[in-house]
Amino acid sequence: MISYTTALLYAIPFFMILMALEIGYGYFVKKQMYTVLDTVSSISSGFTNIIKDSLGIGLLIVSYPYLERNLALVNIGNSREVWVLGFIFIDFAGYWNHRLSHKINIFWNQHVIHHSSEEFNLSCALRQSISNLIGYVPLLLLPAALLGVPEQVIAVLAPLHLFAQFWYHTRHIGKLGWLEYVIVTPSQHRVHHAINPEYIDKNLGQIFSFWDRLFGTFQEELDDVPPQYGVLKPAATWNPVHINFQHFWRLVKDAWYTKNIWDKIKIWFMPTGWRPADVKEKYPIAIIEDVYAFKRYTTEASKLFKGYILFQMFATLGLMLFLFYNFENIGFGAALLYGAFIFVGVYGYTTLMDRKKYALTIEVVRSMLGVAYLIIQNGWFGMQTYFAGATSVMLSYFLITITAAVYFTLLEKEFFNNEIVA
Repeated sequence: MISYTTALLYAIPFFMILMALEIGYGYFVKKQMYTVLDTVSSISSGFTNIIKDSLGIGLLIVSYPYLERNLALVNIGNSREVWVLGFIFIDFAGYWNHRLSHKINIFWNQHVIHHSSEEFNLSCALRQSISNLIGYVPLLLLPAALLGVPEQVIAVLAPLHLFAQFWYHTRHIGKLGWLEYVIVTPSQHRVHHAINPEYIDKNLGQIFSFWDRLFGTFQEELDDVPPQYGVLKPAATWNPVHINFQHFWRLVKDAWYTKNIWDKIKIWFMPTGWRPADVKEKYPIAIIEDVYAFKRYTTEASKLFKGYILFQMFATLGLMLFLFYNFENIGFGAALLYGAFIFVGVYGYTTLMDRKKYALTIEVVRSMLGVAYLIIQNGWFGMQTYFAGATSVMLSYFLITITAAVYFTLLEKEFFNNEIVA
């Protein structure tokens, strides 16, 4: 866990720099692929995923070390070739995990967040799941375990494999010639994220593209079929927590409402999107029919509001980096409390982005609890040992949050509408 959080200390700033470069390039070529609210939603989704994974929240069916220790038929050692082989095994497992996520109802819930943005840019890569609470991926690494690929190799390569999937979430890079036959490229991944009928459930590879060609899931990006992004049942929210569990909640409701006992069970394991006939008729769900003419989700946002939301995102980023930098000193129990605070913070300001009035309650309550923690603990998780003004900074943050929540929930919308009328 400590090694993972250490890796994040380097990876997160690197990702932010790359996104800043893509935004700058978009302005330079007058082809901007970012909007403020969508980008904040994507990055905030990454915050929740990183906190969940770094704290080890979830249940693992079986661990890879257990499989390797008990099922290895040979011991192939720790040579340079083993690292290459381990990476290939991880990518092979990733392909099948990805394919399951697209093809089976219950597994789609853990992946829908990644496809929920109606834009396509580097920030989309950060839309990662917090709903994958039951881990089964080590089972897909069974071939590596049977060959005795050391657990240390898998532990080091797994995060590198994940981080290597970041770069191809962009519309600014065209096709890459012969590389299209070897690795997953931006062109191929644009196809994967598209909701066009020609592109749905295609290009499921993560690093190597030959799995798709081998298993019949490859689709080239077509010049006359521009990719359109999102999901066919639009998320219609900026809140990553809601997006993570929307599909699951639909499955729960359908399983409850259907009269057919067998349908209550099989709905979870049917192809993605399948619904019992009686429920589908009685409780229809809107699905995008024309991918070129659907209304993309948006909410009212003044320049001041966008500025405040960016402030909250960067403040959360700073708090999260401090947690990872000081993880060992904070301790696991306190880190759980810290992580909960970040979760609630993300939930609060993304609910405010949706312009929901109950965001006011969330933001005021969490800020008051934060102030109470500052008073009781005489500081913020040891931050004051790094610089003397830490307590004042955190107190100011909470006061700004309360003030902004009141203003943007109760006052700005009235002023904004009056300005439009005037």
